[in-house]
Amino acid sequence: MAQTKAKKTAPESLTWYAVAAARFLLGFVFLWAFFDKLFGLHYATPSSQAWIHGGSPTKGYLSAVHGPFAGFFHAMAGQAWADWLFMVGLAGIGLALVLGIAVRIAVVSGTLLLLMMWVASLPIKANPFVDEHIVYIVLLWIIFFGYRNQVLSLGAWWRSGPIRFRWLW
Repeated sequence: MAQTKAKKTAPESLTWYAVAAARFLLGFVFLWAFFDKLFGLHYATPSSQAWIHGGSPTKGYLSAVHGPFAGFFHAMAGQAWADWLFMVGLAGIGLALVLGIAVRIAVVSGTLLLLMMWVASLPIKANPFVDEHIVYIVLLWIIFFGYRNQVLSLGAWWRSGPIRFRWLW
């Protein structure tokens, strides 16, 4: 006897649209940070400190770190390899989340990036238990566990394409 796939109920469908909205919005957070640091859009980064004008996307933040890991982050501040990893990470994570492709890699690398930023912000001043880095990490993992049911993404196309490496999904 052939089994048929049950039709999704309206609340279940709404759940996947909510996950898609979280995926898209979180991807935009990463992309916005990338473009702001690249071009100096005058939000977190002034134009004079933009990466395209010779500024360092890591120097200001990592040089100002206080706390138990300050020495570790100060040594990274302004290093070309750290700038490149940070910027490629922001762009890659953001694009993957917005497009809904390579979501597993985006979640894992996004988690690592956010954990590093969380550790750099210790001790946390505003809320000693939860800050935006932890909230974003939780959202990333909600997206990770819902990736098979993605809507509003290129995920199905990505999985059916010539790249057959499961870990890239």
